Amino acid sequence: MNTKRMRKAKIAIGSAYRLLHPMHTVLVSCVGKKGKPNIITLAWAMPTSINPPLVAISIAPRRHSHALIEETKEFVVNIPTMDILKETLFCGRASGRNHDKFKEASFTRLRGRKVKAPAIKECVAHIECKLHSQITTGDHTIFVGEIIEAYADKEAFKKEYDLKKAKMIFHLGGNDFATLAQKVFTPKLRTY
Repeated sequence: MNTKRMRKAKIAIGSAYRLLHPMHTVLVSCVGKKGKPNIITLAWAMPTSINPPLVAISIAPRRHSHALIEETKEFVVNIPTMDILKETLFCGRASGRNHDKFKEASFTRLRGRKVKAPAIKECVAHIECKLHSQITTGDHTIFVGEIIEAYADKEAFKKEYDLKKAKMIFHLGGNDFATLAQKVFTPKLRTY
């Protein structure tokens, strides 16, 4: 693709965030003080620090999971694969106020290793977090979690994901999703 010849189209400011897509889709599990767990599907998640290890997720205050994370100050970031795409979509569309998402999606609860929130067995990897901080940013809250435990399927992740065994979900926008097909290349970099 020759980018010098490409014409640039104006993007509406309200849709500019879509220029950052595709985004890695995650399932965040949490639990309130009453003990009922919930799952929220998010594409707005990212690492923010290596030392200490921190990950950020962005949730609108109207979402049920927002209140649960504020109550217990913990959550689990679960990494779904294309094998559970329909269930992942369900968890993003149904409200935990009215649905038992674990039951209705036929997900298996894994007891959290260091948090009360359960992990989702059907996911390929799990990152347990204690709330480090939270920041209101416009119409969303960024919850920054300190990673206190992480684990993944041995066959799918060693030092990196095996893309043949872990077909992770990437949100393109709206109802469109993609996955990574293969590792294309690892360039040799010059040392300076």
